[in-house]
Amino acid sequence: MASDRPMVSAENPATRALEALIDRLHARGRLRVWSLVITIFGDAIVPRGGRVSLSALQDIMARLRIEPGALRTAMSRLASDHWVTRERQGRNSFFRLDEHGRHAFDLATRRIYASGPPAWTGRWTVALAPPGVDEKTVSELTALGFLRINGAVHLRPETADAADAGDALSGMLVVHGESAEHPEAFRALWPSEQIGDAYRAFVDAYRPLADALQGGRRMTPLDAMTARTLLIHDWRRIVLRDPGLPLALLPEAWPGEAAREIARDIDRLLHEPSENWLDAAGLKAATAGRERFASV
Repeated sequence: MASDRPMVSAENPATRALEALIDRLHARGRLRVWSLVITIFGDAIVPRGGRVSLSALQDIMARLRIEPGALRTAMSRLASDHWVTRERQGRNSFFRLDEHGRHAFDLATRRIYASGPPAWTGRWTVALAPPGVDEKTVSELTALGFLRINGAVHLRPETADAADAGDALSGMLVVHGESAEHPEAFRALWPSEQIGDAYRAFVDAYRPLADALQGGRRMTPLDAMTARTLLIHDWRRIVLRDPGLPLALLPEAWPGEAAREIARDIDRLLHEPSENWLDAAGLKAATAGRERFASV
């Protein structure tokens, strides 16, 4: 359940834009708080050692109008599902990412922060699954960039940075090839309109915040961290449903790159104040690693 909407300064369009985004979050219906926590871990906590206090998470959730009880329930679920482990230090609680969770983040990170569509090598991989393949395997193949053409056939255009799919393809008939007639027909094999609409909605929702920040409006460190969380959460929700096709196989006038540009610009402008908040919240200094929205 959300708490009451706070008073908003009418003088700062960046703050108004953030409130509209929080309204949008709650308008979707019942919140999956655990999913928001996963976003925070992957985006902000993992690069800083993977450990965060419950109080720091509570501060972000309170700004998102999410009650402490909902957060505690989410953390219990994540611990039960082996995403996080809980540690006590005196009267304080801390959560650390489990190794199971770290593996899942490593796979998703490349897609979330990519600078653009991957380069196609011209090769294809076709995997024929045996009868009764479980949905967990199907989900893993989707995360690896495969499209499920029907119940048994999975197809992936190979790219230079494609993740190794050997384990997921175990027990399947796998065919590799370099040629295909009319590869543009590939566009008809996946739900591009649904994902395209999601990208267009993302642009419409985040353009006011982008305009405000590009116009020089500033946000408090907590507001910047909150806006960053929403930005990456909404971006992640789309990108991880998008198979991440090479540019040559995308529909014309594909809105994904306009959405990526807005995500990149907002993330860049929020980076310093949000990192200042993480410093003040007592997280470890960020380690050298991936560049955000840069080539991976």
